[in-house]
Amino acid sequence: MAASPSTPGAPVARPAPRAWAVLGILCFVYVLNFLDRQLLSILAKPIQDDLGVTDGQLGLISGLYFAVFYCVLAIPVGWLADRTNRARVLALACALWSAATAACGLAQSYPQLAAARMAVGVGEAGGVPPSYAIISDYFPSGTRGTALSLFNLGPPIGQALGVAFGASIAAAYSWRDAFIWVGIVGVLAAVVVWTFVREPKKGGLDTAPTPAAEPEAVPAQEAKPVARAGFWATCRMFFANPVLRGMALACGATQFVTYALLNFATLFLMREKGMTLQEVAVWYALVVGVPVGLGMFVSGRLIDRLAKRSKAAYAWLPAIGLAIAAPLFAGFIWAPDWPLALALLALPMGLNYFYLSPAVTLVQEEVRPDQRVLSGALLLLVMNLIGLGLGPTYLGAASDFFRASHPDNSLQMAFYTLLPFYGLAIVMFLGLAAKIRKQSATEVRP
Repeated sequence: MAASPSTPGAPVARPAPRAWAVLGILCFVYVLNFLDRQLLSILAKPIQDDLGVTDGQLGLISGLYFAVFYCVLAIPVGWLADRTNRARVLALACALWSAATAACGLAQSYPQLAAARMAVGVGEAGGVPPSYAIISDYFPSGTRGTALSLFNLGPPIGQALGVAFGASIAAAYSWRDAFIWVGIVGVLAAVVVWTFVREPKKGGLDTAPTPAAEPEAVPAQEAKPVARAGFWATCRMFFANPVLRGMALACGATQFVTYALLNFATLFLMREKGMTLQEVAVWYALVVGVPVGLGMFVSGRLIDRLAKRSKAAYAWLPAIGLAIAAPLFAGFIWAPDWPLALALLALPMGLNYFYLSPAVTLVQEEVRPDQRVLSGALLLLVMNLIGLGLGPTYLGAASDFFRASHPDNSLQMAFYTLLPFYGLAIVMFLGLAAKIRKQSATEVRP
């Protein structure tokens, strides 16, 4: 197990100046990662008009088809990155998913679009887990929650830019141009990562070993190199740990709601609330960008402070956020027009993401430095297979199901069926808090 978070009153080391520059580059790549991922949902209406795609088909290519490649391939990529140069893996992955994004703009049929989206998933499998580990080796314990929360501003910024840029380009030119230009920018970003991001020493900023375990106690000629974590050993460690396993499952239940919302909100607002592409480009972009960004940053800052007092904060902080968000989300679905719907959606947009920074920070703190990329990939595997893979797929299928009985508001009816998943996620996070308290009590016993 890696070093635990700083104890109360202990001084917190400061990150080096270069760490902030690297964080900025990685955050920009994450922006592109999420922008690429969200373009499909943002441009759903013009894509449907052009290619004749149904809600169910959109749910499959933005959900299950994408998630299978994205989640499953993240595991071998994470294992490889733990053993090689993580910055190089990230650069190559960025180049691949960006080229595949440009290919989406060239698709002339649903099968071609589906194949291009699967290729985007293949590339994005090497994006986030290496970045988590790189950041954890540039920022010492006690500052990682803040650093990872800043990195996790990538999704809201990417979503907001995707909405503003994608909707504006589609309104002025074509939905195809939006995919092509975003892909070109991504390839250039991959070159920047390859050139400027240096591979940090694995575990270089973690707490030093105790004197009894220091290598000076062994003659230099007899010292043995530390064995690298095996692939299956790391997998067994992750899923055998009730806290890590519970966090991944609770995050998956949360993402079931968030990814279903993200992939169909634009279509819902345009088709059933009366928004235009130009209005989406301004108002929905603001609702996505500002509240979600604040939710990511505030939760990261809070967890750096609260986890020093009680490790259970990693679980009860997301539970509180979801409990406040659920009734407002119901109001968003009910609202008779888009201005009221967006007003009611703003706060849930931020609170829905109170889980991400605590989850990522907990996993990075709990495992050894040479297990961080693979452990981050395992976290993403579970929560994205459940959330990204099933959330949009379910909502698209539910909308098609309600189409016969509610032809004018099938998405509204489908959105209502997401409300029980809020309750499920809250219960799972509260159960996780109990597991964390039990584990912490066991660790402090003599």
